[in-house]
Amino acid sequence: MSAEITVTSVRNVLTRATGYLQTVCSHSLQPYRGCTYGNALCGVGCYVQHQKHLLRGREWGRFLEVRANTAESYLEHVASEARWARRQRGTFSIFCSSVTDPFVPQERHYGITRSLLQAMQHSPPDELIVQTHAPLVTLALPELAALNSRCRVRVHLSIESDLDRLPGLPPPAASVAKRLQACRQLRDAGIRTVVTIAPLLPIARPQAFFKRISESADAVVLDHFIGGDGTATGSRTRHTPLPAAMEAVCPQALSLTYREEMAAIAQQFLPGQVGIGIDGFASRMLPSPPV
Repeated sequence: MSAEITVTSVRNVLTRATGYLQTVCSHSLQPYRGCTYGNALCGVGCYVQHQKHLLRGREWGRFLEVRANTAESYLEHVASEARWARRQRGTFSIFCSSVTDPFVPQERHYGITRSLLQAMQHSPPDELIVQTHAPLVTLALPELAALNSRCRVRVHLSIESDLDRLPGLPPPAASVAKRLQACRQLRDAGIRTVVTIAPLLPIARPQAFFKRISESADAVVLDHFIGGDGTATGSRTRHTPLPAAMEAVCPQALSLTYREEMAAIAQQFLPGQVGIGIDGFASRMLPSPPV
């Protein structure tokens, strides 16, 4: 079953951040609505699938709205939104994206995110945080590198585990190896690169995994579905197939204690560059462990 693709427009693509993102950025920005990675491994645990106002009865992963005027909308509203952000939040920072992936496969055809990055070069924010699951982000390396000379750019690339498969679940949109390779390309281009392990899935060889991450990225963020999915107990995620698949591989992975254990190992390879949950997404990292 293929995804339904529609081309639409947006009045103001810059949304003032509230709730979970309020301590991360002043604005969120979605070049698309929906996500065609929704039927991959990341889609099974994706927190966005619980936003009924976004789905409007549609199946997550089966629709994508292409916001064709994203770049134009950004340029139209950037001046006023930047003034508001600097007055109210102290800095004009953008998270792209919180309810979609800015590098869905359709980006190759439509180029919405790349055109946005080009527009940002004319009127850059103070900080841009790009969140993606896709190695396709490397197609935008020229735009990201150019923008990085004008503002702070940080790319978050999700790698939830060192395993490419969990029992009974679909494969990821891209292999662990391809995503780590994309991280290396971004870091080599001088762009701060963060691996987001969100949600944290069972890790078969933690020492080797975090060593590989340290060789490819600048930092790592661990986010468990408990708390991460917007509920204190992870009740939204517990209604999906993800917890059963995690338990079949590593029952301990279902607890927050597992997150703390993985964070301690990560600190061995990336001291002072390990974040937990929302603090990590905001680049508020754990202090380096004592030597």
